[in-house]
Amino acid sequence: MEAFFWAVFGVLVALCAGLEGSKGQRDKLQTSPAFEAFKNNYLLVYSLMMAGDWLQGPYVYALYQHYGYDKGDIGRLFIAGFGSSMVFGTIVGSLADKHGRRRASITYCVVYMLSCATKHSPDYRVLLLGRVLGGIATSLLFSAFESWLVAEHCKRGFDPQWLSVTFSKAIFLGNGLVAILSGLLANALVTSLALGPVAPFDAAALVLALGMAIILASWPENYGDASDSKGLMAQFQAAATAIASDEKIALLGAIQSLFEGSMYTFVFLWTPALAPSSQLIPHGFVFAIFMLASMTGSSLAARLMARPHLRVELYMQIVFAVAALSLLVPLFAFFVLEPVAPDGGGITPGGRVQLVGFCVFEVVCGRVLAVHHEMRAQFIPRRRAPPS
Repeated sequence: MEAFFWAVFGVLVALCAGLEGSKGQRDKLQTSPAFEAFKNNYLLVYSLMMAGDWLQGPYVYALYQHYGYDKGDIGRLFIAGFGSSMVFGTIVGSLADKHGRRRASITYCVVYMLSCATKHSPDYRVLLLGRVLGGIATSLLFSAFESWLVAEHCKRGFDPQWLSVTFSKAIFLGNGLVAILSGLLANALVTSLALGPVAPFDAAALVLALGMAIILASWPENYGDASDSKGLMAQFQAAATAIASDEKIALLGAIQSLFEGSMYTFVFLWTPALAPSSQLIPHGFVFAIFMLASMTGSSLAARLMARPHLRVELYMQIVFAVAALSLLVPLFAFFVLEPVAPDGGGITPGGRVQLVGFCVFEVVCGRVLAVHHEMRAQFIPRRRAPPS
């Protein structure tokens, strides 16, 4: 592997370590042994669930290319996955509340393992089915586990303040460390062990099976409050009323939707952008670099949010401007540096410039996603947490 990739990785490690190491020491919350055991169990399961998702990320596009599909075919597969997540994301939360969050978490594992199994087939219809299953699983991942945690935390009578401890550790592990390690493992399976681009999906299925076994052995079931349940249309009407009655909620929704639109476009296009003429790039290692850059952005976010005199609404304008400029780098690389990239070989000079620009965008992603949590908490009215 080229020294350039190691150099970028090393710079980001130094930045992230510097930001984390320079944080002020805060007093740790005094918790109980029972809570620590509960927290550690959840963090283990959540880390395995996220690893099952992250292991697949680096080689989705590369696998479809390996099967001989062009950018248009691959784009339709990605749209199927995103569309499936959009459709099922509107109902999985209610279904989990009604039929049980533990059951929904197990369903996530089963559905995602089936999605991984479809990657062994080069048939387009099978791959399309796999993308639909993956979209359903993604919806479950970002609803069922958090709902189970909050309900179980309350049922066991733990201090509500302790919930922030679990969430912060989950973000650090699941969205940071586990993502980086998953990229490195996927790269080792494909590049070092030469097991082929489907190997990371098999590894993801094994990790999901292990997590499901822990859920079956240690998680009790909990449900939403039946007296507070609403039909799907009633939920849509309540959401529409909240948006129409508060301009800030509407603007926040637009900001988040537009940014995530650019983020998912990046997810689809980073592989062909860095390897436009089938250049050999270490997809897993590049993915780990991106996740490290995102983790750096999250660390920077924590530093800025700790300063109450800095208004989020003001400095986020600069953050979005930086994101827009970073996504203009591919245009510069294509029209100025390399109008025609040579076939094969390693990453080109234009690809190196784009990788640096993409790292800047990932730093912004880590920054923005952390701030979105804060802004939603500030502007969107939270529903009363239902008893389990």
